[in-house]
This record gives sequence, C-alpha cells and structure tokens, in this order.
Amino acid sequence: MASMKKSFEELKSTTNTAAKGMADKTVEAAQEVVQQVAESSKDTTKTAAEEASKQTQTAINSVASKAQDSIKGLGQKLVQK
Repeated sequence: MASMKKSFEELKSTTNTAAKGMADKTVEAAQEVVQQVAESSKDTTKTAAEEASKQTQTAINSVASKAQDSIKGLGQKLVQK
C-alpha cells in the first residue's frame, strides 16, 4: 500500500511538473506572438506615416509650383500694362 501511495505521489509530482512546464511554454509562446505583433504594428505605422509624409510633401510642392506660376503670370501681365 505504501509503495502504491508513493507511486501515486510521484505520478502527481510528474504530472504537476509537466503541466507547469506546458503552461510556462504556452505563456512564452503567447508573449512572443504579442511581441511580434507589436513590432509588426510599429513597422506598419512607421511605413504609413512615411508614405503620408511623402504624399503631403508632393501635394505641397504641387500647390507651391502652381502658386509660383500664377504669381509669375500676374507679374508678366502687370509688366505688359
């Protein structure tokens, strides 16, 4: 009877150790996935911000060029009068 109890206690200990190991590995895997998603989101946000900045700069340059052309045209009209 004592040896059976000892076997059950060893089995219980082994099971608890295995369950804890499995839980630890699951937590580590989840943390790794969260970290990867965070890094991916950061990269995506950075890329989107860079693209928005490029598009904004292009729009500003276009408007500035049109304004410059308009001013030159107005200046030429004034000189001709």
